Amino acid sequence: MPKGDNVSFFDLVFEVVRLIPPGRVSSYGAIASYLGSGKSSRMVGWAMNSASSAILNVPAHRVVNRNGLLTGKAHFNPPEMMQKLLENEGMTIENDQIKNFKAVFWDPNIELRL
Repeated sequence: MPKGDNVSFFDLVFEVVRLIPPGRVSSYGAIASYLGSGKSSRMVGWAMNSASSAILNVPAHRVVNRNGLLTGKAHFNPPEMMQKLLENEGMTIENDQIKNFKAVFWDPNIELRL
């Protein structure tokens, strides 16, 4: 994780999202919780909306809501791109929801435990 006074919440979110392995997804709330801001899942969503402006690639398509819904798809161009990227990583999507969501869920609170 980046350190220092000039690190923004968005930068911290981007760093966590970059750690999500291909073929796995996390949720806005899980990322917020990992960063010690459990009630800031909406801010994680705002970070994902601005991920295209990050200097290093941020795989924003791997962040979904707590039920596995592709709620961020409207911020992809075209919106179907989020689903296509996830399907390219082996996931099945039906009605904007990841099938077998629990099996592909990546929780940074567990995966990144020290």
